Amino acid sequence: MNRRSADPPLRLEEHGDAMGATFSVVLYGEDRAGMTAAADAAFAEVGRLDALLSNYRPGSEWSQVNRRAAEEPVQVSPELFGLLSACLDYSRASDGAFDIAVGPLMKLWGFYKGSGRLPSPAEVASVLPKVGYRHVHLDAAAGTISFDLAGVELDPGGVGKGYAVDRMVDVLKQRGVQVAMVAGSDSTIYGMGAPPTEPKGWRVGIKDPRNPRRTVAEVFLKDMSLSTSGSYEKFFWSQGRIHSHIMDPRTGYPAQGEVSVSVIAPRTIDSEAWAKPYFINGREWAAAHQAEEFRVFFCEDGALQPCAWLP
Repeated sequence: MNRRSADPPLRLEEHGDAMGATFSVVLYGEDRAGMTAAADAAFAEVGRLDALLSNYRPGSEWSQVNRRAAEEPVQVSPELFGLLSACLDYSRASDGAFDIAVGPLMKLWGFYKGSGRLPSPAEVASVLPKVGYRHVHLDAAAGTISFDLAGVELDPGGVGKGYAVDRMVDVLKQRGVQVAMVAGSDSTIYGMGAPPTEPKGWRVGIKDPRNPRRTVAEVFLKDMSLSTSGSYEKFFWSQGRIHSHIMDPRTGYPAQGEVSVSVIAPRTIDSEAWAKPYFINGREWAAAHQAEEFRVFFCEDGALQPCAWLP
């Protein structure tokens, strides 16, 4: 049965777990069957990426690289080669604050399949030489990746959700969807078009990191993404202080000083990847390195303006 043009658009919402996160899709359209098929295709895509990028799955392409690349160059798919190339670009541009080869530190601190532990200074010192994107080498002609040191491990945690959200958005667009919101947990969100009740875009609140029931800022996403990195997301207490999962790869210790950083960018992989170096390097560095098309929102401890947009 054809719907009348005066009828309000249909709304569909679906959820699914992948890549250690809960992904959600909210979309509007005219054809319920077509909307359902589009949402199913988007979740099939994130499932495919989970099998490709997971470092929890021994058979994934990502795990094979971690297992073999110190012994010999590993030929990878063009998709993974392109993603790793982008990750090396992020690593260089962020002065090493974003580092795709932070895997050994995440394991040492217990944030890989765990909730965290406090390692000794000697343990940190022993792992640091194995950390660093400079140990990762790509051969574009051969389509291979290699490590120059045993024990190097790539960690997809800094870009996986953002890349998956962008791919889900691409699938929805290919299926004719024009209005949708796609999210990886609450921290990585893309708003496509504008919902029927709000022409400015998808209304998203930035939570107060000290009180999640309170909103400190409100944004409208219209063909834009929002990603947030915060010390309150995954952390543990030890010796009277919080140790978060946002690791400074250069020191071997969790970053201190910021509470949360939110980034608005046209692509979700960019907003997710850049939220971490902005968090680690601080407000002044972020202001000097903020891309023209980005907006960055900081929440800091002890600041005169504890939560504010960068100028």
